Amino acid sequence: MSVNTFGRLFRVTTWGESHGPAIGCVVDGCPPGLALSEEDIQPWLDRRRPGQSRFTTQRREPDRVRILSGTFEGRTTGTPIGLVIDNVDARSKDYGEAVPPYRPGHADYAYDMKYGHRDWRGGGRASARETAMRVAAGAVARLVIPEVTIRGRLVELGGDRAEASEDGEIDRNPFFCADPDAAARWETLVDAARKAGSSLGAVAECVATGVPAGWGAPVYAKLDADLAAALMSINAVKGVEIGDGFAAARLSGEENADAMRPGAKGGLPRFLSNHAGGVAGGISTGQPLVVRAAFKPTSSILTPVATVDVSGAAAEAVTRGRHDPCVGIRGVPVLEAMVALVLADHKLLHRAQCG
Repeated sequence: MSVNTFGRLFRVTTWGESHGPAIGCVVDGCPPGLALSEEDIQPWLDRRRPGQSRFTTQRREPDRVRILSGTFEGRTTGTPIGLVIDNVDARSKDYGEAVPPYRPGHADYAYDMKYGHRDWRGGGRASARETAMRVAAGAVARLVIPEVTIRGRLVELGGDRAEASEDGEIDRNPFFCADPDAAARWETLVDAARKAGSSLGAVAECVATGVPAGWGAPVYAKLDADLAAALMSINAVKGVEIGDGFAAARLSGEENADAMRPGAKGGLPRFLSNHAGGVAGGISTGQPLVVRAAFKPTSSILTPVATVDVSGAAAEAVTRGRHDPCVGIRGVPVLEAMVALVLADHKLLHRAQCG
């Protein structure tokens, strides 16, 4: 069984491959009556769209989304919402005429072992091209959670951490970076990696504010567990943190505890810190939800890497074509989308159980 559907009540199924005619998704479980048009989705896709700077792949895809079903007179009907994006700039010839050797770091070998054959044009279903539909679905999910604001940023690239945090800077540079000094340094890092035929990893952070206390469930439907699964499903993500994450292991109990004080009369309590990242016992606390994802360096590089071909003979892999020198850059809008999908699902689950 291949699992291509995400979510419980707010469910998203994606389909399509990197070099197929189109990619698409079906959003099921969206409440009826929400204002939705293609113009509501397109701005989010434009943030992820390739070819917008020299720091991303130069594949020229307009990523224009079309709504095929699920709306009438500009509003959702409660029926499945079909979304599609045409692939217009796939260049399969970049991958040669014959089946190329396995590319280390890619899913080539694993797909062959599972299915017995693979689509080697750009990675097929394993390509990050699929994430465009997550972003489209995430735009719909944001309509379900208007009380929540979701903001992603890149906090580390190539081992160089951003220090300052000015939200107004995030959309003023091609790295979604809140630190203008770090963004300037990263230009040099990415340029050097590209010229060397190599790539760099990155860490992205996403903060969701306005999440009320009470979303999530104990044990097997924990909000943070679903967030971790959602983020780990993104291409090239190899690590996920909630709140302080691994840094919490280096704190004492009193340091890690998010102390509480009385709030305004009759209101909610105040938290003095947020080491837990807005989740306790798998349920939201009302504090900002903080998650981070570590993206490995892009596996598609010009530097030769030892590998084998489909017959098992020794070979070298050199990936030509157009690729991101740091996949984490365009991973920021995808991270935001996955957080939106999880929160929309958990809002509906909470409403179903608790009214």
